[in-house]
Amino acid sequence: MPAAGGKTILTSLPPLSLYVHVPWCVRKCPYCDFNSHELGAELPEQDYLAALQADLEQALPLVWGRQVISVFIGGGTPSLLSGQAIDQMLAMIRACLNLLPDAEITLEANPGTVEAGRFAEYAASGVNRISLGIQSFNNRALGALGRIHDASQACAAIEMAQKAVDRVNLDIMYALPQQSLGECAEDLRQAMSFQTGHLSLYHLTLEPNTVFAKYPPSVPDDDTSAAMQDLITETTSAGGWERYEVSAYAQAGQRCRHNLNYWEFGDYLGIGPGAHGKLSFHDKIVRQAKLKNPASWMKNAVLRDGSHLAQDQQVDWQDLGFEFMLNALRLKQGVPRSSFIERTGQSILAIAPAIDRAVARGLLEPSRDRLQATPRGWEFLNDLQSEFLD
Repeated sequence: MPAAGGKTILTSLPPLSLYVHVPWCVRKCPYCDFNSHELGAELPEQDYLAALQADLEQALPLVWGRQVISVFIGGGTPSLLSGQAIDQMLAMIRACLNLLPDAEITLEANPGTVEAGRFAEYAASGVNRISLGIQSFNNRALGALGRIHDASQACAAIEMAQKAVDRVNLDIMYALPQQSLGECAEDLRQAMSFQTGHLSLYHLTLEPNTVFAKYPPSVPDDDTSAAMQDLITETTSAGGWERYEVSAYAQAGQRCRHNLNYWEFGDYLGIGPGAHGKLSFHDKIVRQAKLKNPASWMKNAVLRDGSHLAQDQQVDWQDLGFEFMLNALRLKQGVPRSSFIERTGQSILAIAPAIDRAVARGLLEPSRDRLQATPRGWEFLNDLQSEFLD
């Protein structure tokens, strides 16, 4: 039964994913606001893996017996880790968790011949999906973004990844410093030419607390950026990629299962420095975050006293409606109304006034079966999501 009176009652638990954070990069990009740190010395692989195991083992009582549908190794630059380190990591995960035999296991990687050469080793360890941070095929743009690879290395990395695994994603950014519509089109043409099953196409955002926020580059105006988005939507659709989420485009059968679980308000356990997690229980939903500083996290995780946790708190029942809709409305097809009850433990009546307002504004489809943005609502997604803040 849905909860009433400010309580959360879940009759079943959602799917569970695992996120593993690798915090180091060769160089911090000026647009990046992720928990990434420049590697000043040799990568402390074994200390990191020991802390990672301690982090995971302390979380086991929270997820004991639950199946894990996907693993995402993100960063930072996970491809800085050796093939042996990834093999140790995945062996540890399999020993501790009930990982589905066909689980999607994604590893993020940045182009570069040394790193790309490890792809076959990663695949042998069980990685079956590689996500490449290409960003652009234009060397001038790559320089402006502070990337350490060039276009030829990007192309070589894509080809190596495709030989190693069947599922490859390319991260491409647009509205880059001084980028023209023609340059955006050329980046898109090259990305599509490799026929990878998945493309993540992101608008460059000048995030707070980044170098770009402090020293803003000259970027395309709103009209040009909108024209780039229209070009991307039309060109990918004509080429066989479906835009199923705000920034995600997939060919048939190639949607990212791990990210879908986020957007459908599934559960995820996060391990590693700065990793976040959302875990559901019969009567509550909890969010966790780990210490962000890699050295502090490694030092505290192995103490096994919980001091590696930066956050561990129950989500207020009044916030669940907004959190659910913040994710679900990113999906072009939305989600069934029934999933709101299943994932939050609340009646749909909890968000009925916001639904009515959004429908009246033409931002939400007037459907009895689905929670889905209209084309206008998807275009003005922030406005639609903000309706559910109340």
